[in-house]
Amino acid sequence: MTTVYSPTTRSTPAGTLRVPPFAVVSGAQVQSVLQGREQRIVELIEEAYRLHAEGDTVNPPSYFLRFDDRPTSRIIALPASLGGETRVDGLKWISSFPQNTTAGIPRASAVLILNDHDTGYPFACMESSIISASRTAASASLAAGWLCRNRPRPVSLGFVGTGLIARYVHTFLAGTGWSFDNIGVYDLSHDNATAFRCCLEQSGAAGRITVHDSVEQVVRLSDLVVFATVAARPHVHDPAWFAHRPVVLHVSLRDLAPAVLLASANIVDDVEHCLRADTSPHLTERLTGNRRFLDGTLADVMSGRVTPPADRPVVFSPFGLGVLDLALGKYVYDRLAGSGELHVVDDFFHELNRYG
Repeated sequence: MTTVYSPTTRSTPAGTLRVPPFAVVSGAQVQSVLQGREQRIVELIEEAYRLHAEGDTVNPPSYFLRFDDRPTSRIIALPASLGGETRVDGLKWISSFPQNTTAGIPRASAVLILNDHDTGYPFACMESSIISASRTAASASLAAGWLCRNRPRPVSLGFVGTGLIARYVHTFLAGTGWSFDNIGVYDLSHDNATAFRCCLEQSGAAGRITVHDSVEQVVRLSDLVVFATVAARPHVHDPAWFAHRPVVLHVSLRDLAPAVLLASANIVDDVEHCLRADTSPHLTERLTGNRRFLDGTLADVMSGRVTPPADRPVVFSPFGLGVLDLALGKYVYDRLAGSGELHVVDDFFHELNRYG
């Protein structure tokens, strides 16, 4: 049974701590809070990156659940704790089943559990595919702004991979003031690329939108390139494609061969997280035996410790941090709580006396 949220909490027998009510937040509610607030979301993600760089987070390695009978699929656990004013712990549990798309449903599904900082009690279970896509796109948009500061503003945008993440990245770029004269798209499925072009046209995207026949065409014709594929291993090997020195948002992490990274400046979100799980940076570390190809993190760029060069391609490879999901999930929760729209499960925590 669910009821409309009440701000009251249930006291423990000792009376010193309070058990928060447990709420279930639907995808429709998440979307209602986040839609149209791209600039605010980017600001939240920037603040979470700063807190992470300052050591005011706990962000252990993600845990990958893989299956022998479903080798292309996985479910990932991202535990995390975020400090600052947010002060929340939690876990994102996100699945990636690429074959879903052949049935017409999204590849990824997710939930986010939020835990109370003081008691550890979970106080919300949230639909999180929208949160996850939004924080990924906000991170990409934030990186684009910082990495393009010392070079001419990009006029040509390219997408390699045209799924939900690509759509969200475009939404966040547009929602934070970006516009382009030309947008190029490529997908292994020509039908998907065409559908994505129609989606962009319906969204009111300015500029000419072209479906290209190859990854190479998109890369060579774009100042800002977004890789948003489900590639499991590198498929882009020629550094010459990047001779025009674009900024590359390598969101899908496994598209670029080490030769491309070694010819570029490389920015990551977190070094230890990004250099694992056979990502392109991880493969580059294995090849070279060192991490000297890394220039720094996005937080380093934001703080001025690192200045991205203008005379080389710049590649941003974000592994994706659980603290970003917490920042966005708590924002959604607080907005819904403030408007009285949370749906609380009555008596979810039933045994609150240690001795019955």
